[in-house]
Amino acid sequence: MSNSVEANHSAKVEGAINSMSEEKKEDILSSFEGFKSYLGDKVSKGEKLGMDEEQLAKTAQKVADYLAKHEEPRNREENLLHELWKVGDKEQQHHLAHMLVRLVQ
Repeated sequence: MSNSVEANHSAKVEGAINSMSEEKKEDILSSFEGFKSYLGDKVSKGEKLGMDEEQLAKTAQKVADYLAKHEEPRNREENLLHELWKVGDKEQQHHLAHMLVRLVQ
């Protein structure tokens, strides 16, 4: 993705998350199974739109970046992901995003 396309994509991801109600966020993030189900649904929709694994991972990376900066982990699994995200560099975070996509496929 070019920088302008990637910036637009990031803005769309952040806008979608910001427009979500607090109740909806809590439903998704209150349990790891709920988070995996939500992410799996979004990955499935992305695949139907023709997104490849790299595009899905980049989107997952944007979501994870947002969550790491704006949301507190609500369970042990999210806390582990949050800690791994914080200690990883951008390349490691990208690999973790790929693994999250594969986890929910």
